[in-house]
Amino acid sequence: MIELQDVHRHYAMAGQTVRALAGVSLKVATGDFVAITGQSGSGKSSLLNILGCLDHPTSGHYLIEGRDVATLDDEAGSDIRNRRIGFVFQSFHLLPRLTVLENVLLPLRFHREPPADAHRHADELLARVGLSERRDHRPGELSGGQMQRAAIARALLLRPALLLADEPTGNLDSKSAADVLALIDEVHKGGQTVVMVTHDNDIAARAPRQVKLRDGRIEHDSALH
Repeated sequence: MIELQDVHRHYAMAGQTVRALAGVSLKVATGDFVAITGQSGSGKSSLLNILGCLDHPTSGHYLIEGRDVATLDDEAGSDIRNRRIGFVFQSFHLLPRLTVLENVLLPLRFHREPPADAHRHADELLARVGLSERRDHRPGELSGGQMQRAAIARALLLRPALLLADEPTGNLDSKSAADVLALIDEVHKGGQTVVMVTHDNDIAARAPRQVKLRDGRIEHDSALH
């Protein structure tokens, strides 16, 4: 599904070079569920940005379904990001003036040929995440857990091959967090590839595979032990 080959990511900050990633090699097969852990500054966010095609390696290669992202033109890169990858963020990123349904349908605005069944699929997803009765409400009328479930429905609208979750329970109470994690488990069991970044080892333990970063390198990969 995806593969990182000796990926480095360096940033210039205040006249110094910050080595966020220092030679990361990682393979994630189709249908895997991988939790990425590590302390603040370990490189988790930099890694996730590269996996989501939001950033590019300084050196090394990132392949999605055998295609090197660096060789893609802007249109092809955007197509992969919009069609093949779904994003779930800690802060939900729902637009407050839109209804829940309209937020779920947002990915269609960036898609030139939307699926014919997109609206029906959106309703199915809202039912799946338990928000059918909230479809015409706005985000300000929802709890944190409901907003995150709406964000997951939005991420799944175009049936992405890869779901990236960045601290998806970071702003939630324990009950809402459990509901969201159960939903992510369900998504994985449905056959989708999931990569989740978390600082919480207990949450990471839900994933069949855990990868720990330290100082921009992989310190531990449970698949290799």
